[in-house]
Order: sequence, then C-alpha cells, then structure tokens
Amino acid sequence: MGETWERCSIAVLGGTGAEGSGLALRWARAGYPVIIGSRVEERARAHAAALQARAAGADIRGAENRAAAEVADLVVLSVPYGAHRPTLERVRPALEGKILVDLTVPLRPPAVRRVQLPPGQAAALEAQEFLGPEVRVVAAFQNVSAEVLDDEGATVDCDVLVCGNDPDARETVVTLAAAAGMRGLHAGQLANAVAVESLTPVLLFINRRYGGRHSGVRITGLDDV
Repeated sequence: MGETWERCSIAVLGGTGAEGSGLALRWARAGYPVIIGSRVEERARAHAAALQARAAGADIRGAENRAAAEVADLVVLSVPYGAHRPTLERVRPALEGKILVDLTVPLRPPAVRRVQLPPGQAAALEAQEFLGPEVRVVAAFQNVSAEVLDDEGATVDCDVLVCGNDPDARETVVTLAAAAGMRGLHAGQLANAVAVESLTPVLLFINRRYGGRHSGVRITGLDDV
C-alpha cells in the first residue's frame, strides 16, 4: 500500500447496500478486517453476520456508522447521494487523519441516466470541502456493477479510476482495488471526480439502450500496468 499498514481495517458506511456489501465481502476474503456500517446498529450486525456466513474465516463485524468509522483505519462511503451530507455530518469527528473513499454518485431519480452535477460539481469534492484537509478524500469504484461485485465467482471486467489530491492515498486505494479483483488506475486530482462520477449515468443509459447490465470502463493501451 501507499501507507505503512498492509491489512488496514476498513469501515464500509452504507455497507448493507449492494455495492458497499460486495466490496466489503471481497476485501474480507482478501484478509482485511471489515466493519459494516449502517444508521441502525442492529441492521449492520445482521448484515455482517450474513456476509460472515459467506466468507468462513473472514473478520466481518457490524456497527452504527459513527462507531464503525471510529474504530477503522480507512473509511469507505457507499450511500445514495441524498444520504451523503447527513452521513458525513454524523461521522465527521471520526474521520480526522484518515482516508475516506467516496463511492457516491449524485444521481437524482427518476432521471438517473442523465448527468446532473451537484452544487459542488462532484460528491467527492463536496465531501472534501466539508471535511477539510485533515481528511484525505479519494473518489473510486463509482462505475463498477454492484451485482458483479456481489458474485464471488465473477471477474470484474472494468477498471477503477481513482481520483484524489494525495498520491499516497490514491495508491492505497489502487491497492484495495487489486485486492477486490480489479485494476485500479491513478486518474488525477480530486477535481477529476466530476468526470468519473458523471460516467455512471452514461453507463446506466448504455445498459438500457443495449440491454446490458454490467457495462463498465476499460482504459486501453496500458497492458503493462
């Protein structure tokens, strides 16, 4: 990893949702201790137990979001855009000095197949502005199919574009992508998350137009990476 720790504990806030759950399961199978976070502690514990049953020997626990963030080395935020700011407000005191990996896409139902930039241009930029420089925000995993992540036998046939202002934090997330079975690529400063987040509604449109379910992004010309 870009950091000194190789098997950091990971809190997945919104880990009872489809994408957060799939990532949590893959990281737990790769040997990372995982804490599933939810607004309701009982729900987090029940979901963690269900994931534990699918990954014998893995270390998966459940906790309320803030408690999960407090005990973890690294925090992943996987919530709908409507819950983005309220969740950050709840866990902010637990994030200082940590990396926050933000998966959020500013989709606004029912028009989820059209790019609609939020006031701050990108959810990850809004997170960084709110949390301040004490938290290293990295945007990643927005363009990966939740169904594929949850399928333990599936190969994730897409790249993960990793944006962040801190190169070491980006490298840490590139390593986490590899642990979950994907190729992570440094994609520049956090400002580039505007483009990465905006790809998700484009992919949703492509899925509908061509009858697909798991379209993703693959960067060509980098066979040696």
